[in-house]
Formats: sequence, structure tokens, C-alpha cells
Amino acid sequence: MRSILATAAMLLVAVAAHAQDNWPQRAVTLVVPFGAGGSADLTARIVSTHLQARFGQPFVIDNKGGAGGSIGAGFVAKAPSDGYTLLIGTVSSNAINAALYTRLAYDLDRDFQPVSLLVRFPNLMFVNPKIPAKSVTGLIDYLKANPGKANYGSSGIGTSSHLSVVMFALATGTEMTHVPFRSTGEVVNSMIGGHIDLAIDSMTTTLPHAQSGAVRALAVSTPQRNPSIPNLPTIGETLPGYEATAWQGLFAPAGTPRPIVERLAAEVKRILEMSDVADSLKAVGAEPAPLPPDAFTAFARTERAKWKEVVRVSGARVD
Repeated sequence: MRSILATAAMLLVAVAAHAQDNWPQRAVTLVVPFGAGGSADLTARIVSTHLQARFGQPFVIDNKGGAGGSIGAGFVAKAPSDGYTLLIGTVSSNAINAALYTRLAYDLDRDFQPVSLLVRFPNLMFVNPKIPAKSVTGLIDYLKANPGKANYGSSGIGTSSHLSVVMFALATGTEMTHVPFRSTGEVVNSMIGGHIDLAIDSMTTTLPHAQSGAVRALAVSTPQRNPSIPNLPTIGETLPGYEATAWQGLFAPAGTPRPIVERLAAEVKRILEMSDVADSLKAVGAEPAPLPPDAFTAFARTERAKWKEVVRVSGARVD
């Protein structure tokens, strides 16, 4: 009897190993926790195109926006850990939300396996051209002269685009009304339509609109100026110490077999090091930044601690 059980156990291990070695054998779903048109969607489509070409199976984008990315992240947290459901996690869904939401449908340590950091990028401070401000100082002056009258958009409550403006308002003693959307694309469209006044949101999506003149760029949110737009100052040049750098990474459900995680991480690194991919990302201000699984896990934990403090200081909470 023992020999039969032992043989059965060995067969199960062999079958599992074979499945991992031959992954993927069907379509893989890549969940983006924001609506189409945002920076996470852009990154997902670049990565999925090359993953599909490499592995010979469809990598299907599934946009599940809402609640600052927590709806899509929660979906992946409960998915089978077989490598067929992955998440383009962001600083919002996989760092900020843990401190922001009093009730979250997932636990970042328990429910996710970090695979690789994908990109880091600054947020861009931009305004509706009808706003007279031509600089950060000019914007501060305008807001102080019109307390509570201006509104700002973000890609969701608790996203980096939301908290970036909260940090700015706290540092300048200004008051604005928050108008949350489901994606950066919606923020830009609303501003172009004349419905919101300013935003500090993903440079990857907003820079082309700033370059076309549809919106007016004032500054970037990183400590240093961005090489793609070196003449644009940083917010920190006016407000010393201000920094709000966003990021996106690839996550799998916890328990996903390590060989699959390692294969994905290696392939993501190869993709992000391709000159055409790197150039296309850099052209919109994104910095390709692959990290292996263990290093990315440590990075994500550090980010959670940092943004927890920002949420605490801001007083923002979502029940």
C-alpha cells in the first residue's frame, strides 16, 4: 500500500513538473487594474505583445478598473496559482492601498508573488490651458488667490496621482476639490474637455498631450529632471524635498510555481532591454527597471512602508 501511495505521489510531482516546464499551454490573462488608455494599460500592451510572441500563446489584456486598482488586484489575488492569471500591479494597487483602505479584499504579503518590476516613471504636473499659471510658483499663487475653486483629477482615490496632489496641497497650504476617474486617459480627456483644472499624473500617458499643447506641463514629480524633457523643472525645485515616483510591476497569485515565476522574470528582463521597447518607454518618460523576484519583493515592501506614512500624514482613508 505504501509503495502504491509513494508511486502515486511521484506521478503527481512528475505531472506538476511537466505542466510547469510546458507552461503556457493556453491563453494567459494579464489583468490591468485600471481602465484602458492609462499608463498601466500601455505597459501591459507592450509587454503582452512580446510575451505572446515569445511563448506562442495569447496574453490577453483584461481591464478591471475601480477602487484605486484594488478591484483588479483582488481578482488576481483569488485566481488559481497556475501562471494563467497575472497582474500589472502599480504603486497604488500594490503599495498605497494597503494603508488607504480600511477593508481590502487581499493581503499584499499573503496573496501575491512579485515577479518583476517593470517600469518607474515620474508623474507630470499639468494644467488646463485656461489656467493662467505657467510655472509651479504661478500655480501656487493662483490656487492661493482662488481657495477651494480649482479642481484636480486623478486616476482614482488613493492612487499616486491622487496622493501626489495631496502632498502638493499640504506643502503649499492650498485647497482644491478632488475629482477621481478610473484611468489617466479619462483625466486627460476631462481636462481637454474643460472640466478639470489640474493634475499630477502618469507622464507616460500625459506627455504626448502636453507636447501637442492640449494641456500645459509645469513640472515633473521626480527629484531630478527627466532626460526626455530636460527643460521642464521638477516640483522639488520650488518645493524642496517633494518627490512622487510611480511604478508598475508584474505579479502572480501567491503559490505560483517558482519555475514559471523565474521564466516570466527572465523574459520580462529580456523584453525591457530590447532597444525598441526601451526607446518607446523612454520617449514617454518611463524608465525600464526590471528586478528579479526576490529583489522586487524587497522593493515592494519598502514602497508600502513609504506610502503608508504619506497616507497617514494626508489623513486620507477609504472605508
